[in-house]
Amino acid sequence: MPLPLPLPRSLAHDPDFFHLLLASHARVVGTPLLTVTEQALASPRWLCDDAPFCLLAHDTDADPRFIYGNRTALRCFEYDWVELTALRSRQSAADDGSHAQRAKLFESVQARGFATGYRGLRVAKSGRRFWIEDVTVWNLLDEAGVRHGQAAAFRRWSEA
Repeated sequence: MPLPLPLPRSLAHDPDFFHLLLASHARVVGTPLLTVTEQALASPRWLCDDAPFCLLAHDTDADPRFIYGNRTALRCFEYDWVELTALRSRQSAADDGSHAQRAKLFESVQARGFATGYRGLRVAKSGRRFWIEDVTVWNLLDEAGVRHGQAAAFRRWSEA
């Protein structure tokens, strides 16, 4: 069953959501989300508060809303948890024609379950534009195959 809306703030450190993020990445993408070194540190709190990469997730709405963003992503996008989880994910993309590119990305995810190597222009809360690079996007599928949304992870970003 998909996660209930609105999602509680505690989702940030929720062990079930942590498991969904990691297990669905391994199942759908076919590789672990975390490096061997990171796996030794892994916990819901570490992933949310200390992971050195950006990790975001949105729900299954036709116009998806963010349901998760780790601290690195919050800093990158300049939002706090409450602001980010009120934001439609499309609102983080630059309004310069990149919405079409983003739509193609999600079509690819729909067809294959994931996409890798994506690069896209994003906008922080302040209006600062930046590139997210080598992004992996995957469907958040539980063990029963129920889709709970999509997640994105990236370890590189640069100023536009």
